[in-house]
Amino acid sequence: MSTAAQPALATPARRLDWTTCAIAAADIAALEAAFLAGLTARRTLGAWFLAYIGPNQYFAVAVAILLLPLVHYQLGLYPGYLLGPVERLRRRTLAAFAVFGGLTAWDNIVARGVLSRGVLLATFVFALVLPPLAESFTRAALVRKQHWGLQVVLLGAGDTGRAIARTLIEQPQLGLRPIAFLDNRPANWNSFIEGLPVSGPTALAGNFESRADAAIVSLRDLGRDDVSALVQDLNFPRVIVVPDLSGIASLWITARDLGGCLGLEIKKNLLIRRNTILKRFMDQAIAFPLFLAGLPLMALAAVWIKITSPGPAFYRQMREGLDGRRIPVWKLRTMHPESDRLLERWLDQHPEDRQEWSRYFKLRRDPRILPVIGKMLRRTSLDELPQLWSVLKGEMSLVGPRPLPDYHLDRFPAEFRALRTRVLPGLTGLWQISARSDGDVHVQETLDTYYIRNWSPWLDLYILARTVSAVLLARGAY
Repeated sequence: MSTAAQPALATPARRLDWTTCAIAAADIAALEAAFLAGLTARRTLGAWFLAYIGPNQYFAVAVAILLLPLVHYQLGLYPGYLLGPVERLRRRTLAAFAVFGGLTAWDNIVARGVLSRGVLLATFVFALVLPPLAESFTRAALVRKQHWGLQVVLLGAGDTGRAIARTLIEQPQLGLRPIAFLDNRPANWNSFIEGLPVSGPTALAGNFESRADAAIVSLRDLGRDDVSALVQDLNFPRVIVVPDLSGIASLWITARDLGGCLGLEIKKNLLIRRNTILKRFMDQAIAFPLFLAGLPLMALAAVWIKITSPGPAFYRQMREGLDGRRIPVWKLRTMHPESDRLLERWLDQHPEDRQEWSRYFKLRRDPRILPVIGKMLRRTSLDELPQLWSVLKGEMSLVGPRPLPDYHLDRFPAEFRALRTRVLPGLTGLWQISARSDGDVHVQETLDTYYIRNWSPWLDLYILARTVSAVLLARGAY
């Protein structure tokens, strides 16, 4: 048994966790950059304002906004371990509204003009964008240098424990770095699972208390009777118990004390009317200016398509929408006419590509794509721009499961197809920012199910922000 414990016990002692300082410093620098951008905007538009503002009012704003990092610290955003990206975005946005709203109220009611309100407002706009970006880049750098995350030991090496280990290893930005398994099945001892040593039974958990910052206990792998006593004896700063509740929402769950019993409140955001109204408002507010800005691009692309290939510049296909209703989905045409015939001929001549088509419904070497313009539109996703009109009409949303062709939907189980019809199809979605063309039908089902069960306006904002970088980098698109 002691031999089995050696791999994990040889893990180096924990480093001094200086990530809090790194994240906080990036936050402060980004806030002051937001102040400078706001000051520049205010001075640029100075001719439109009659009020004179001096250096003292500038300086007062630069100092006052440093209240925001203090609020971020209290909200657990430094360094932000155990907080998902959606929750971090929610806390940051609410904190910015609270701090800047409080400063504006204080200046109006108490100080009466100490702060430049124009600079403060402009700084607020930039502060909604720059600090989250700075945090994201800083975290990515810390991950690359292996300075990000809490060391964690996994109790239970069954299917659930292995899945957790894979997720934490593949997504280091979550902030948990697994170092070993403990499992009560002797057959697993002296082995490696998911690249991690299985160091013995759960009774050895005490040996890791000086090396790990957290323990994750898998209820399914260990059983309820074992877990109840085990959790009481664990002396880790953080203990996470993973319940046997697969298939339900995982975001927006709140622990409730029911007279000494632990209850989990699961919010059904899709059933809350104010959320759907807010989602519709967000769609209209964002889609309308994007549609106007995209009109020249669509016109230019349409002319290019007409010059390149005979046939219409736009492509229309009826697909499944909310409540199973059929809706028209418009795209800029990126394929040759008679694309189905070209595809079948290609698959007959290149049988090695048939498996790729069956798995992804996409081909890296696709004979149907128009030269130059077709490839460019697909890699940048600009062929989807006409769907902004469907968003304005209320047939689609900016974010949601993509409206897929029938031949694609036929590969999904009936239960999942029914689940998809509970929300409006989207112009972008969790699949687009996570996997795009590299995700097979199983990945698509997993990501769309997660989105629908965990939907919230904050998740939509996160996906929209990630969509911009995914499109600019053309990651996973072909």
